[in-house]
Amino acid sequence: MATQTRLSAGILLYRYGRDGAEVLLIQPGGPYWRRKTSGSWQVPKGGVEAGEELLEAALREFEEELGTRLTGTCVPLGRIRQAGGKQVEGFACQGDLDPAKVVSAVFEMEWPPRSGRIATYPEVDEARWFTIPDALECMLPSQRPLVERLAEMLDGAGH
Repeated sequence: MATQTRLSAGILLYRYGRDGAEVLLIQPGGPYWRRKTSGSWQVPKGGVEAGEELLEAALREFEEELGTRLTGTCVPLGRIRQAGGKQVEGFACQGDLDPAKVVSAVFEMEWPPRSGRIATYPEVDEARWFTIPDALECMLPSQRPLVERLAEMLDGAGH
């Protein structure tokens, strides 16, 4: 299927830890993200294929990037626009996942550019649980509104 490259869908998995709500973020794989820490953690997400429902795409991408199929109820967080112009439709889902057991899909790309060498990289280098304040500090700035919306939703529900 063709992918709508300007639209992605993702799932912000959350749980309740000792210090309150925590969210699962990923560090993308590949050479562009190597050595980047602050401002690079993201919501697991990926492209929506033509004719695919947004939640279906978010669930598929979560499974591809983390190796786990979600079964919980997902709640819409709305759409954001990333700095590069791509739009991301976000969903929140309560659940748990052991980051040490993440098995990511892989992708190939030419690296270094114009070298003719094709290398294979995991889509996700690392997954980690963060408190909401820590997540907001270390994540991709254009995706922060998804975590802020989740925090508002949880506060409104009395959590």
